Amino acid sequence: MIDARAERLAALVVDYSLGLGTGDIVRVDGAEESLPLLVPFYDAAIASGAHVYASVGVEGAIELLLRGGSDAQVAYVPPVAAQEIEDLDALFTIWSDVNTRALSGVDPARQKLMLDARQELSKRRTERIFSGEMRWCGTLFPTNAHAQDAGMSLRAYEEFVYGACHVLGDGDPASHWRSTASALQARAEELGNVAELRILGPDTDLLVVVEGRTWVAADGRLNMPDGEVFTSPLEDKTSGEIRYTFPAVFQGREVEDVRLRFAEGRVVKAEAARGSDYLASVLEMERADVLGEVAFGLNYEIDRFTQNILFDEKIGGTMHLALGASFPMTGGVNSAPIHWDMICDLREDGEVYADGELIWKAGHFLNDPVSA
Repeated sequence: MIDARAERLAALVVDYSLGLGTGDIVRVDGAEESLPLLVPFYDAAIASGAHVYASVGVEGAIELLLRGGSDAQVAYVPPVAAQEIEDLDALFTIWSDVNTRALSGVDPARQKLMLDARQELSKRRTERIFSGEMRWCGTLFPTNAHAQDAGMSLRAYEEFVYGACHVLGDGDPASHWRSTASALQARAEELGNVAELRILGPDTDLLVVVEGRTWVAADGRLNMPDGEVFTSPLEDKTSGEIRYTFPAVFQGREVEDVRLRFAEGRVVKAEAARGSDYLASVLEMERADVLGEVAFGLNYEIDRFTQNILFDEKIGGTMHLALGASFPMTGGVNSAPIHWDMICDLREDGEVYADGELIWKAGHFLNDPVSA
């Protein structure tokens, strides 16, 4: 039996997030666990006139490859993958893990080898997305594994996920996201006039330079749910210290209480209460020690940490600053095999200054945005 909430989410992604139409070539990626959402998306995409096909992953396949494959096998990228990225008009990704920690016991060096091998493919995909040549949206289908990470029952987690996407009840979710887009765009335009941000919080005093960079309003077209404004800071200007108060989760591994010190744009000191060895191994990747993103989380309907970055980076009142790859559409030029979002909670004791003027306190902007 198909869940009406999943049907509404699928329709929202087809019509609003991706805007599919006649002749569009679209691929949907998901695991077998995601079929209750993948199938209604497939149906809605057909109704739109698009040419849709699915790529359904096999649970545990990546772990088998990383544990048992040779270096050549781990690094192999099928030639068809590169051509496929050039041919797609749209891509829909459904995250739906059975075990969110399946790769936690894998040698980080093996994961690095795979990421490095796929760097050019990932870079090209990002280029096409942010140039407008290819549309992409990622969302999550709730599973017991994600619910357990969030400390919730599956039923409660489903309500959380579908509620955050605004597909509960009989209202028009697209209307909500269009109104959200307007407010976020105004804020992004205002921040586009800022040269530098100083972020203050517990064990945090960080200066990021954003002069000349474009801010982007994340309004439900790239992620569902959404609710942030972001840019990529100048790669060689970040300085100071930051403490990420929420655990940082990446590739099935969790690193707690990350503290970083920056000088001339690069991490010069890194500490963590747990997972410091893994943090160090990631920072050894090429240009992974540079900030690729600074963003304000502005979705105040998402008010709890769930160990899933799709939701956590949008928590209203937080900021996330990502290590690694930057966004070309913002003017960013840092190329790295990873993009690791880490969240700084500023809801109780945080301030942000823009060119010396206090604009954000205790998780809120002090004034409504004024567009240029």
